[in-house]
Amino acid sequence: MAGCLILPDGIVIAFLFAIGACIGSFLNVVIYRLPRDLSLVHPGSACPSCKTPIEFYDNIPILSWLLLLGRCRKCKTRISPRYIIIELFTALLFVALYVIYFQTHIRKGVGGFLDGGFFLYLIQIIMLSAFIAASAIDLELQLIPLSICWFVTAAGLIGSALAVFFYDPTVIRSYGLFPIASAKVAILAAGALVGLITSLLLLFTGIIKTSYPGEKSEKINPQTENLPPEHYNHRLEMLKEVIFLMPIVIGEIVAFKIYNKSPRFANWWIDFSQVPVIAGLFGSLWGYFIGCAIVWATRILGTFAFGREAMGLGDVHLMGAAGAVLGPWPVVVAFFIAPFFGLAWAFFCMFFRKMRQIPYGPFLSIGIFVVMILHDAVMNWLQFVFYR
Repeated sequence: MAGCLILPDGIVIAFLFAIGACIGSFLNVVIYRLPRDLSLVHPGSACPSCKTPIEFYDNIPILSWLLLLGRCRKCKTRISPRYIIIELFTALLFVALYVIYFQTHIRKGVGGFLDGGFFLYLIQIIMLSAFIAASAIDLELQLIPLSICWFVTAAGLIGSALAVFFYDPTVIRSYGLFPIASAKVAILAAGALVGLITSLLLLFTGIIKTSYPGEKSEKINPQTENLPPEHYNHRLEMLKEVIFLMPIVIGEIVAFKIYNKSPRFANWWIDFSQVPVIAGLFGSLWGYFIGCAIVWATRILGTFAFGREAMGLGDVHLMGAAGAVLGPWPVVVAFFIAPFFGLAWAFFCMFFRKMRQIPYGPFLSIGIFVVMILHDAVMNWLQFVFYR
């Protein structure tokens, strides 16, 4: 009996479907309230039209929408089908990830659900659920709340550090279940972290300036959302971001030079950084920096080349968060396959919808999911390409 040592798989799947539907219901709250700077917990759910509080029996995920035929019980106003779509999609995703990991052999090394596999499942389903909310917000408002990305990043850092309590470190490294860093990668991550802290301090003190100071990437403002956008010299704004990134690059270079020039420090660092918890933490941190770097480099180079903002900072942090959960190589591959999904959507919009801007967050999320599921095939392909 695969996947569960006590309960039949059918019961586990039904339970996960129900939990996923409930999480999807909460994601609907996040999608509507977070970008509007509203509390996620108070007040309770209410009809957007008549403001009548929704009773608990009308707030059952999926079922209530179907029983009410997609309308408010009191005012009969149509309720957006987005609600049931998000709930159903999230529920199916919870089930799909369980089936793929614990009912098939697509991903090796995961083990049984109750034999540590639940921890990998938990961290990755947190990421996927958060990315559903981020993608829905991006599709509607063309922004990705950075708080969602930071939440996933924190989950990745904590999960990678604690993974050694659920898996043997050699299994983690062999199958790439969680990011884990070698001593050299760890010193690069440590140097980048020192550089990031330096950049944030310089930004906080006003020594370096933030780019696009008039824009808010975290929420929409009802008082200003209908005003014409400010005109920026986009290349100048990108120069500010290059200046912000310089301490991070310098931190990596300095840390690596110290590691290579000082054998005594190198020996101490190897012993310290290869403690399993520390190696996992630095592996996740390096994945975060690589995920951010590949999108940020595209954003900067694209803006310099075309004179307009190429990608949003939300995309940068989204890929950084994915890197913290999956590690550096998977997010690099995900970044390069995401445009294929974007092109498919662009062709769809060309014939069926009129959209001047195509949000990229959903396609990055799809690329991340595909690479996550096909992790073993992707890593085998990378080894064939680079080490043949």
